[in-house]
Amino acid sequence: MQKDQQQHDRTTTDNVNKVDHSFDPNEHQHVRYNPLCGDWVLVSPHRTKRPWAGQVERPSQQDPPRYDPANPLCPGVPRPNGKINPDYQSTYVFPNDFPALLDDSPSPPDDGKDDSLFQWGAARGECRVMCFHPHTDITLPLMTQAEVRAVIDRWIEELEDLGKKHLWVQIFENKGAIMGCSNPHPHCQIWASSFLPNEPRMKDHNQRQYYLNHGTPMLMDYVAREMEKQERIVVTTDCWVALVPFWATWPFEVMVLPSHRHISRMTQLSSQERDSLALLVKKLTTKYDNLFECSFPYSMGWHGAPTGPRLKDFEADKYWVFHGCYYPPLLRSATVKKFMVGYEMLAQAQRDLTPEQAACRLRELPDEHYKLKNKA
Repeated sequence: MQKDQQQHDRTTTDNVNKVDHSFDPNEHQHVRYNPLCGDWVLVSPHRTKRPWAGQVERPSQQDPPRYDPANPLCPGVPRPNGKINPDYQSTYVFPNDFPALLDDSPSPPDDGKDDSLFQWGAARGECRVMCFHPHTDITLPLMTQAEVRAVIDRWIEELEDLGKKHLWVQIFENKGAIMGCSNPHPHCQIWASSFLPNEPRMKDHNQRQYYLNHGTPMLMDYVAREMEKQERIVVTTDCWVALVPFWATWPFEVMVLPSHRHISRMTQLSSQERDSLALLVKKLTTKYDNLFECSFPYSMGWHGAPTGPRLKDFEADKYWVFHGCYYPPLLRSATVKKFMVGYEMLAQAQRDLTPEQAACRLRELPDEHYKLKNKA
């Protein structure tokens, strides 16, 4: 039975992959494979023509005050636990007052460890909050390159510190109320865990398998092919490239990759690579804001080789490639987003706009922020 199902799956895939010279990827539905996560995405470009009568979000607050004495992330303001933030002038990191992970939590009993249906295990870690800038009305695209470089330097410091002990350190930024961010102050979160979460666990497995089969890192091969094709490139600097992945799920999803040197962890970046990454982040987020002339929402995070007990796993250094992921929800305008429901929740991811169309729209946007273009 299992053999018959495998044959059926192969036949179905073969039929999908047959060359049809009337096929236009910008007009006809098709599926694309994501070798990094091992799944597929359905691309249905003809659906961009459908009228929209669904949910329309409220426009985000465009101009929060520079300083709010009631905002617990501002300098000199007390947080919910009573501690007062210092009068910081650059980045500022503090333990999350409401952490999802604690280092001193007890472990579940062993009676469920080997149960095939009711497994559980220990989960320990630390959660920190990192403010990018003392001003609430300043986001990454509106910072100077030097200020963005200071953010990257602090990310690396936190990775080095938390990575000594924890298996995984996840830096992520939820930007905008539409992404569940409850505070407009520019900040991110850093969660360090004793376990390898699902997404990096899949990436670890698939990159390792690719390396065993090909002898080269998957994402270095991939970025080389993308640089040749130039179809999905959005921004380049001397050390980095931002592109819409061939297998992108979110409408204007972007992946950031090293373009000239294999890097497995952010902690390996040279000073030049940090400057170059700061420039790329500033340019990319500026294009995002310019797309719909709003403070563009997204969830962003960085993935690299596991840390803690795997810092000396030199095999992982061979196949892991450090990269960034930007997942923005907006689809048609500043108030219409892509919903991941129904088919996406019950079957597989689906997108309307093709990755090539998304990359073209982002690439053609100006590098100057729309808020600054009329200022001398």
